[in-house]
Amino acid sequence: MNDYHKLQVWHRAHALVLAVYRATSAFPSSERFGLIAQMRRAAVSVPANLAESCGRRGGRDEARLRQIAFGSATELEYELELARDLAYVSPTDHATLQASLVEVKRMLAALVLKGGVRRQT
Repeated sequence: MNDYHKLQVWHRAHALVLAVYRATSAFPSSERFGLIAQMRRAAVSVPANLAESCGRRGGRDEARLRQIAFGSATELEYELELARDLAYVSPTDHATLQASLVEVKRMLAALVLKGGVRRQT
């Protein structure tokens, strides 16, 4: 069993979740059960699936959970675009969130494709 706290990508994904929660707290209340909930679920899914993958003994389950994390990150990417286009987030805030998301996706892609683990130093 691996400690997900040692994954650098988990730390970046967790920071992204916190940023998404802060950003969505300013959305209109009419989006409470819509875009707010969906963005938060997608964001939380990334580090949650990474954590769960570390509880597996490797193999297909671990790889599948990492792919789910990547899929959730891609879903969040679209939802951030939608939030920007609806003017729920400013272009500056969108760019900041998008940059963090791109970094997380790159790290996830390396983890999925190479099967390696980037550890915190």
